[in-house]
Amino acid sequence: MKSTVETLSPTRVKLAIEVPFDELKPSLQKAYREIGAQVQVPGFRRGKIPAAVIDQRVGRGAVLNEAVQEAIPEQILAAVREHDVKTLGRPEVEITEFGDNEPLRFTAEVDVRPEITIPDLSSVSVTVPAIEISDADIDEQINGLRERFATLKTVERPAAEGDYVQLDLRATVDGEEVPGGSATNISHEVGSKQLLPGLDEVLVGMSAEETKEFTTQLVGGDFAGRDADVSVTVRSVKDKQLPEVDDEFAQLASEFDTIDELRADLSERLTRVKKVEQIYAARDEALKELVEAANIPAPEGVVKDEVDGRKQAMTDQLERIGATLADYLTSEEKTEEQIDEELTQAAQEGVRIQLLLDTIADAEDVQVSDDEFGHEIVHRAQHANMQPQQYYDQLVQSGTAAAVFGDVRRGKALASVMDQVTMKDSDGNVLNLEDLRAASEAEQPGHPHP
Repeated sequence: MKSTVETLSPTRVKLAIEVPFDELKPSLQKAYREIGAQVQVPGFRRGKIPAAVIDQRVGRGAVLNEAVQEAIPEQILAAVREHDVKTLGRPEVEITEFGDNEPLRFTAEVDVRPEITIPDLSSVSVTVPAIEISDADIDEQINGLRERFATLKTVERPAAEGDYVQLDLRATVDGEEVPGGSATNISHEVGSKQLLPGLDEVLVGMSAEETKEFTTQLVGGDFAGRDADVSVTVRSVKDKQLPEVDDEFAQLASEFDTIDELRADLSERLTRVKKVEQIYAARDEALKELVEAANIPAPEGVVKDEVDGRKQAMTDQLERIGATLADYLTSEEKTEEQIDEELTQAAQEGVRIQLLLDTIADAEDVQVSDDEFGHEIVHRAQHANMQPQQYYDQLVQSGTAAAVFGDVRRGKALASVMDQVTMKDSDGNVLNLEDLRAASEAEQPGHPHP
């Protein structure tokens, strides 16, 4: 095998590779074995079919094509090692010349890690706003607790926004009942827009035992996009009553005896939450400054793959809730081009940060122990509701175990960055990882959560 490398940009190279036909023979023999195991020829046992018979039945060209497709990744890997190319993403391959008993010539364009010079981390300093906890912030937490302990009381008056109603629904299209379009005695908060479009507007002013009809457009099911006639009957109207903010409420909602003690505890908890947010904001600002200072380019191919992946994940998530990308674009009042631009910007930022952290990890010779990798596997398996071994086996089968390992290594590099840069708030207080750990570990069971 002979190969050359041409630099197309700081993040992309083209490999030109020539493979003598003799070097393809192992791949050719493998192709014959695999095709022979798949076809049936009378008079021959599966897997024992002579090459000449396979050529006659399947065609020599099909065998050569399979051999080439099997050989190309190995040849690219050999060329990458020969030229010490640090590849990123998938190569784009173009076969330029190949024939039976002739050399295989092809090119492979692939993104590569750019040369990055990391600034002195100790010289980087970022400042974020100081934490401020106002009475309004505490009131918001108190109101959240009041909502948890609210009670519903049946009232003899028309429904208003914020009330809860028990209702029956029946939807039809051209007189035909919509599958799943009927429900009885369901509870609904007026104004929450959790059910059919237009329903909340109809419910305002309705009283118990009253029935009204309205028209709405269905967004899912067999009649998606069609106008449906909906009959709604209100069974009862209930008023949500919030408890008074006093010592009795503090005893009901927490372990404290007085409302002042509860407010003080909520203030401490909210401070810890904002401390975590503050340090994350400082981290993000430090990474932004480092990426800009190092002038890190974003490889186009890697970014494109990342955008495609994110867009597909978005589409899949919408499908799970019975919506489409077009529905989402309409609700957000955006065009697909705007979404693509947003995804591209986010992908570019993410790729640049990964390149930065990989470079720092290399420079500092960051190592990942088996325990650290295992801990990450256990953590991810818990989120996926899987057993750790089952999750790990799935990673190996999909070829993504190395990516998880890389994430752990980048996480350690990020911790090193946060230890070395200077992070302060606008009051001059120094922020560090210990603050983050302390704030994260300070929560104790038995307290209300803000």
